[in-house]
Amino acid sequence: MLSANEDLALTEGSAATLNHSTGLKNMEQLIQLRWMAVVGQIVTMLGVHFGLKIPLPLESMSVVLVFLIVFNLLGRLRRHLTADVTNSELFVALLVDVGTLTAQLYFSGGATNPFIFLYLLQVILGAVLLETWSVWAIVLITSSCLVGLSLFFEPLIIPSRYDGYFLVPYIEGLLLCFALDAALLVVFITRINRNLRARDTRLAQLRERAAEEENIIRMGLLASGAAHELGTPLSTVSVILGDWRRMSVFVDNAEMLEELDEMQAQIRRCKEIVSGVLLSAGDARGESAAQTTIRTFLDQVVSEWTLSRTLAQLTYEYEFGDDLRIVSDTAIKQMIHNVLDNALEASPDFIGLRVRRDLEQLELVVTDLGPGFAPSMLAELGKPYQSSKPRVGAGLGLFLVTNVARTLNGTVKARNRPGGGAEVRVTLPLEALRLPGGGPHGR
Repeated sequence: MLSANEDLALTEGSAATLNHSTGLKNMEQLIQLRWMAVVGQIVTMLGVHFGLKIPLPLESMSVVLVFLIVFNLLGRLRRHLTADVTNSELFVALLVDVGTLTAQLYFSGGATNPFIFLYLLQVILGAVLLETWSVWAIVLITSSCLVGLSLFFEPLIIPSRYDGYFLVPYIEGLLLCFALDAALLVVFITRINRNLRARDTRLAQLRERAAEEENIIRMGLLASGAAHELGTPLSTVSVILGDWRRMSVFVDNAEMLEELDEMQAQIRRCKEIVSGVLLSAGDARGESAAQTTIRTFLDQVVSEWTLSRTLAQLTYEYEFGDDLRIVSDTAIKQMIHNVLDNALEASPDFIGLRVRRDLEQLELVVTDLGPGFAPSMLAELGKPYQSSKPRVGAGLGLFLVTNVARTLNGTVKARNRPGGGAEVRVTLPLEALRLPGGGPHGR
């Protein structure tokens, strides 16, 4: 079990990893946008120069285009070297885009070029992707570029057929620029927002998991303390029962001896429970984890559970196939007991337990004939205190089951069966259970 500080550190580390992953996805979006810019510039340059017969300095503009292509290729290569993308890297990438756009506009009319409004695309992308200081830096830089292009630029030489009609191609270019800006913003802002929402959702899940695990730590400490306190009175009661058994008033009464035996059996059961609680808390009273096999372990778990419960019928189906060596785990035993206990409360007359292997996973399916789960419980499966039972503290069973399974990278799913009753399916990866070097049949 992790301490609260370790759990917080893990959550913060996971948050940093998620931020880097989101940054990488956003950088990929910028790379895709840059390839589209390369294609768009090539088409525009050729169309204006050869189609509209408006001469452009193709040599100079091609140099800028080659630089943009090389930068994009380096960005693609850098993506394979490391997954960490910081705000500074995104800021530099946008600065390169602003710089190349400024150079192309300088060679093609400066502020008189209708495509100057593509600066707005860079500003909006910066507002979505960057930290506050970086966004305002982008705003300042693009504004400066706009002012500079109003003063310094290479004017376009418009053919005589456009004399007096220069506003016509300008308006056409302006409309095209608007449509391009709008389309790119819709496509890429949607993708970027999807990345950010996925990151926020995952962060919320991590924070929720940290809070749940903190509850588990507190419950574990409480259970461990209670188990320590119960040890002494249970031992005292066991000694007293042993003394009573030797007294003549009980020796001559077969019925009383039978009741004493039952009481001692229940005391032993309580001691086993106390030992299990302490073992799960890391304070073992009895034996430590031992080598066993899937079949032996599950048979023992089912046998121990049935001996201490009153049940009309338990159907135990073992369909795992070839046996496998594993290390026994008290937490898994208690997890299975919890699932069976929940089923027993809902369905005292029948419980089904089926064990099977699904590729590299152990699958435990527990079914019952009870009333099933309420829709709200299925929606909040694994959350603490989600229960239909009226007693205080109910609803921790499946919460603990879910967290034990999650610790082993497993899953817990529940559903209501069409024919009535409920089904809980616990899936655990065999890698988390397997004994190193273990083969089939326990060899």
